[in-house]
Amino acid sequence: MLILTIQFENISNYKKGMLKVLIIFIRSIFLYIIVLVVMRLMGKREIGQLQPFELAISIMIADLASTPMADAGIPITNGIIPILALLVMHLIISVVNIKSIKAREILCGKPSILIYRGRIDEKVLRKERFTVNELEERLRGSDVVNIGDVEYAILETNGQVTVIQKPEKKNVTMEDLNLKPKYEGITYDLVLDGKVMYENLKKINKDYEWLKNQVNRFKIKPEQALIVTIDGKGKIFCQEKMKLK
Repeated sequence: MLILTIQFENISNYKKGMLKVLIIFIRSIFLYIIVLVVMRLMGKREIGQLQPFELAISIMIADLASTPMADAGIPITNGIIPILALLVMHLIISVVNIKSIKAREILCGKPSILIYRGRIDEKVLRKERFTVNELEERLRGSDVVNIGDVEYAILETNGQVTVIQKPEKKNVTMEDLNLKPKYEGITYDLVLDGKVMYENLKKINKDYEWLKNQVNRFKIKPEQALIVTIDGKGKIFCQEKMKLK
């Protein structure tokens, strides 16, 4: 009799466990649908380019949905009501954002010009906590390998960098001109923020004296340069470091 009782309790506990799993499964699907509907109501732009206030709301929605999804003991309304409240808050902020330029600047910020008329603005770089390496990485993401080809680089409010090349550098495809392209190689950093990149000098079979002679054409020393690069065609780009007051 005792054995039968134990077996019955084991079966009962097993059923309870399976029922709990099933409840969590159904709650997860329901919450997923709610979050999906809310994200769609927030607009298509949320899928890709998030503004700061949109990113904050998206993170909070994910956190609010995960808690009742994992714990069947928490009422599902504890997740749904705050999510709907955030949706209402988002819609209100979006309307304010459209109606008021000042509110838009506070909530989203303003674009920052990192490169202005071909020159890197060091003050803006420091303000936005951007390094020269990060700037070059963003430029390469826009298919610009030589920083000297850039007229303007604008850091948008969503964190993307918009690149406007110099008029003479704007792309005309070789196919349009019926020409066969030549291999261009990659651009190497020779000086970054006053520090000589000796490894890159070795890669192009050059030494410090050669670099010094190249930079002397710009009437500065390598250690005084913010950046010095050389592209696959041997073209040198150099900009002097700004003297801090």
